[in-house]
This record gives sequence, structure tokens and C-alpha cells, in this order.
Amino acid sequence: MIKKAFIIFLVIFNLVALVYLITPTPKIPDLYNSLKSNEPGDTIQIPNVSAYYTNLTRTEVMNFYKANFDGPFRIRLNYPPEKSKEIIKDTIQSYYFEEYNLPFKESLYINGFEWENDVFTKPEKRVKNKLIYEGKTYKAKITIRTFTPSIPKRLASFFATETAIISIILIYKSFLKKDKNA
Repeated sequence: MIKKAFIIFLVIFNLVALVYLITPTPKIPDLYNSLKSNEPGDTIQIPNVSAYYTNLTRTEVMNFYKANFDGPFRIRLNYPPEKSKEIIKDTIQSYYFEEYNLPFKESLYINGFEWENDVFTKPEKRVKNKLIYEGKTYKAKITIRTFTPSIPKRLASFFATETAIISIILIYKSFLKKDKNA
């Protein structure tokens, strides 16, 4: 009876997971009240990257992406700013670096550089990092990068993980049975 219930649960769980994994995520709109950058490195040179000059605060930026990168299992991760050099590009300036992740499906990395808060530059020298784009000064430059694996890769990683977890549980249970019999 327990085995039959587990199999039914597993079938339903996998059907829900399948729908989740094959449903495309909506296209993320351009950041509101911001000017999209067309500078080298902010467009087609790096796949799935776009950048915006803005006067929005970090909270406003993160709330915008939270609202537009929605999913039932979304996870928000906060990284040290230096990590942006590995994920986006090695010359990027960074004040904060966060990720919204839909497990097994897609990741959205958000790098924010606020020149007035640059922790890597002494306060008296920060003015040299002032963000001027098309003749206007901005408080921040937001660079985003998405990573979206193909559907076969999503399915393979999910089902490999599921298989590994089930195998670990079964191995653990067999060890428990051996201990009781010993």
C-alpha cells in the first residue's frame, strides 16, 4: 500500500515538474525609468546581457526584477560584488550582485553599480566613476544576464537529481534494515 501511494505521488510530482520545466518564462521587460545602454559589452557582445542607466534605488531595481521574474519556486541569492566578474564580465564595476533563480529552469543575475557607494574606491575619488551616459548623469548602472538551459538539459538535470535522491534514500533504508537485523 505504501509503495503504491509512493508511486502515485511520484507520477503526480513528475507531471507537475514536467509542466514547470517546459513552460517558458516570460521575457523580462526593460527596466522602467531607465535608459538602455548600447555601449560595447552591454549588448550583443556577451550573450543574454543588457544594461541600463538609472536613478532607481537597489530596492526599486530588485522589486522590479522580482515582479518580472516570477515563478513558484523562485530563490533570491545575494553574492559578493566580486562574483560579477566571473558571471558577467571581468571588467564590470559592482556595488551589489544578486541572482533570482528558478531551480532547474533559469537564472537572472543582476549587477548594480552605484558610483557614489563604490566600496572599492575611496570616497574622495568616487567622482571619477560618475556615470554619464548620453550627456546625463545617473546614480546607477544595472547590468543583467540570464542563463536559460534548453528544455532537454532542464529535464536531464531534474531527473538525474531526482534519481540520485531516491537512490540515496533507498540505500539509506537498506543500511537501516541491516543494522536492525544485526
